[in-house]
Amino acid sequence: MRFFKLITLALCLIAKGAIAQIVQIPFELTSYNNIAIKAVLNKQDTLKLMFHLAASSVTLTEEALQKINSIKFERTDSVSSWGGSGNTSRFSKSNELQIGSFVWKNTPIWENKNSGQNTDGKFGLDLFKDKIVEIDFEKKIITIGEELPKKIKRYRKLNIDYKDDMMFVVANCEVEGVDVSNKFLIHSGYAGSVLFDDQFSNTNKLSEKLQITSEKQLKDSFGNVLKTKKAILPKFTLGSFNLKDILVGFFDGAIGRQKMSVIGGDILKRLNIVIDAKREFIYLKPNKLKDEKYLDV
Repeated sequence: MRFFKLITLALCLIAKGAIAQIVQIPFELTSYNNIAIKAVLNKQDTLKLMFHLAASSVTLTEEALQKINSIKFERTDSVSSWGGSGNTSRFSKSNELQIGSFVWKNTPIWENKNSGQNTDGKFGLDLFKDKIVEIDFEKKIITIGEELPKKIKRYRKLNIDYKDDMMFVVANCEVEGVDVSNKFLIHSGYAGSVLFDDQFSNTNKLSEKLQITSEKQLKDSFGNVLKTKKAILPKFTLGSFNLKDILVGFFDGAIGRQKMSVIGGDILKRLNIVIDAKREFIYLKPNKLKDEKYLDV
C-alpha cells in the first residue's frame, strides 16, 4: 500500500512538472527597438523574425523570400494594413516553423513588403495561444510557460482590452498641464515611443499644444507613406509609471487614416513584461533601460 502511494505521488509530481514546463527563447533587441528572434523554416532556411505583439500571422518580406527556397505560394490575396487598403499579398498554406524548442507544423505564411529593420519577417502572440509570455528586456529572454512567475508580486497589473489578437491598454497623456486618457495598442513593431491616432491628435490640438521637433515619413508593411510629426510630450502615465518628456508622433491633417494610438518599442523596452494566458492582464516592471535616451525614429 505504501509503495502504491509513493508511485502515485511520484506520478503527480511528474504531471505537475509537465504542466509547469517553461521554454526560454533568447532574442536580440535591435537598434530600432525590435525584438528579433532566430527561426528555422521548413527545416532548411534560417531566418530572423520580429516578435510583433500586434500581429496575428507569420509574414515574410519580399526581400527575404528571394533567398528562401523552401516555401511555395498557392495564391495572391487582397489585404489591408494600417496605412491603407488595396494591397496584395502572396499566401503559402502549410509550412513548418521552429522557434527554440517549439515546432509548428502546417503554418500559413503571408508575404509583406516590410518588417522591422534587419529582420526577415514577423510573428505574433497567436503562436503562443493559452500560454503565459514573459519578456525580459534586461536578460533578452522570452519565457513561455503555464504559470505566472513567483516574482509577479513585484510587477504592476493592468487590464487588457484584447480584440482581434491585439492588446489595448489605457494610459494618460499630459497636454498643456491637463491629463487626457486614451486607449493604446501595444505595438512592439513600432520602433518609436507613442504614436497618436488622428482623432486624439486633432481633438487635443497636439500640433499647437506640443513642442514640435521634426516632421518625417513613415511606411507601413506594404510601403504606404504617411507624414508624421514628432513632438515632446511632458508626461506619459502607464498604470503607475510616469515617463517624462518623451518623443511622440502623430499625423497632422490625416483625419481618419491613423485610427489607433500605439505604444511602441521605445516605451516597451523600458518595462519587463508578463502577459497572462487569457490575455486579460499585462504585468509591468521598470528595468534598467528606463532612463535611456528616446529614439528619434
